Amino acid sequence: MRLEDKVALITGGASGMGASMSRIFAKEGAKVVVADVLEEEGRRVVADITQANGAAIFRRLDVSSEAEWKAAVDATLAEYKKLDILVNDAGLSGSAVEDLFDTAAWDKLMAVNARGVFLGMKFAIPIMKAAGGGSIVNISSISGITGQHGIHVGYNASKGAVRTLTKAAAVQHGADNIRVNSVHPGLMPPMRSSGRTADPEVRAQMLRQVPLGRAGRVEEVANAVLFLASDEASYITGAELWVDGGSLAR
Repeated sequence: MRLEDKVALITGGASGMGASMSRIFAKEGAKVVVADVLEEEGRRVVADITQANGAAIFRRLDVSSEAEWKAAVDATLAEYKKLDILVNDAGLSGSAVEDLFDTAAWDKLMAVNARGVFLGMKFAIPIMKAAGGGSIVNISSISGITGQHGIHVGYNASKGAVRTLTKAAAVQHGADNIRVNSVHPGLMPPMRSSGRTADPEVRAQMLRQVPLGRAGRVEEVANAVLFLASDEASYITGAELWVDGGSLAR
């Protein structure tokens, strides 16, 4: 198994890509901390994992809260004694507001999508450093690389911040044997927080920009994250992996 004896904390682990990562990581031998604000859904993912003879616990986590991050990492160490892998997947869509320069939306998007990743690394890196290394995978987006129509500018800015935060941490902590990489999904199934991008007509327009001609599946992102989190990617850090059906190649 590719993650045998590893402990992984996955934010946004209750639904979508995060739930797929949680299940796949557990199947590959990891002990998983499913962290999310969605308690019922998160506990359901944990139940699925344990029923399949995997190991997992749920931890409620608002990723914008420094206190909750500290508590989540402390709970991970109390349960599993270490933290080998952090996946910062929790995020909000930028397509649910009409005013694409709405200040309140900017603040919320930056708090969850960017601050949440910063705080995750703030609390995970010292633990990994003391243990001799670890792997962090931050979920950005193709929106962190290019501009788009109909998306709040805070979404692009927050995902761009994740991209650069990743590279900064990779450079600063390579000597600590901590690898930090980012994954950039393209068109995926709508998020819970999606607005316009969940509309079938809008999605059809977006789909025409994807060379592979289809939306991605959550497990396709999860498998990319699995590779970067695993020892198979032991010489990869500061990299960005596009999982976008060729969208950025146009």
